[in-house]
Amino acid sequence: MPALRRRGGLMRGQGIRLAGLAAALVVAVLDQLSKVWILDLMAQQVPPVIRVTGFFNLVQVWNTGVSFGLFQHDSEMRSLLLIGVAAAVMVWLLVWLWRGTSRLAGLALGIIIGGALGNIIDRWRHGAVYDFLDLHAFGWHWPAFNLADSAIVIGVGLLLLDGFRPASRAGG
Repeated sequence: MPALRRRGGLMRGQGIRLAGLAAALVVAVLDQLSKVWILDLMAQQVPPVIRVTGFFNLVQVWNTGVSFGLFQHDSEMRSLLLIGVAAAVMVWLLVWLWRGTSRLAGLALGIIIGGALGNIIDRWRHGAVYDFLDLHAFGWHWPAFNLADSAIVIGVGLLLLDGFRPASRAGG
């Protein structure tokens, strides 16, 4: 307890945790709502591709593997294993959030947790993660991704930014 008081008190730690959990909830809900909306929109498209700009499409991709489509073989055991690994990582991130002293790190962890939760929900409900954002340029396509994936990348970027801040300012 004294260590918590020295770092800004119990109220500050609770505020960091609450902000992180709120961010996680917002990201997970927005991710799931966007997937429902795009799935409905794609049901009306043959083929399921909507050209938005010259470099951006909405597509329909079911990723049964992990990042960039790795480990794409279908099996219920693989799906449960990936859910288990993601859940374990999420628990580790929650512990990190609970111990956090920086508002930026708390927000970043919440964003990452929300993204992970969004993809876990997909894997649980569908056995695969629904990806629909397709960026391309000069004949090159980035692997399709979703809002949860974007949130994870943004959260990691914010954690890196927080890690490079001077210790005297990292608490804020």
